[in-house]
Amino acid sequence: MPEKTEVAEPVALRVRHQAWWRTHGPVLAVISLGGGIGALARYGLVQLLPTRPGQLPWGTFVVNVSGCFLIGVLMVLITEVWTAHRLVRPFLGVGILGGYTTFSTYANEIRALLQPGTVLIAVAYLLMSLAGAMLAVVCGAWLTRVLAEREGRA
Repeated sequence: MPEKTEVAEPVALRVRHQAWWRTHGPVLAVISLGGGIGALARYGLVQLLPTRPGQLPWGTFVVNVSGCFLIGVLMVLITEVWTAHRLVRPFLGVGILGGYTTFSTYANEIRALLQPGTVLIAVAYLLMSLAGAMLAVVCGAWLTRVLAEREGRA
C-alpha cells in the first residue's frame, strides 16, 4: 500500500500548478496577444520605410523611437493617472510595445553598417537611436503629465 506522502505529493504539485496558471496564465495570454499585435504593427511600418543597404534604417529608427514615446505615455497613464487593471501593463507595455520595438533588429542593422564606407552611418544610427529613445520616453511622459493636469486628472 503506498504511503500517504507518495499520493499527497502529486496532488500538492497539481494544486500548485493550477494555482500558478490561474495567476500567471492570463498574464502570459495577454502578453502573447499583445506581442503579436505589436510585431504586426512594426512589420507594417517597416514595410512603409524600407531599408536600403548602406543607408540609415529609418523604419527601425521610427519604430523604436515611437515605441519609446508610447512607453513614456503608458507608464504615466497607468501609474499616475488611471487605476489600471492588472493586465493592462503586460498587454500594452510588455506585449504590444515589446513586440513593436526591436533591439535585435537595431543591433543587427548596426552590425551590417559596420563596413568600410558606412561606419559613420553605423555610429550615427547607434547614437541617434539611443538619444532619440531616451528623449522620446521623457517627452512622452512629460506631454502626458501636461495633458493630464490640463484635464484635471493628475
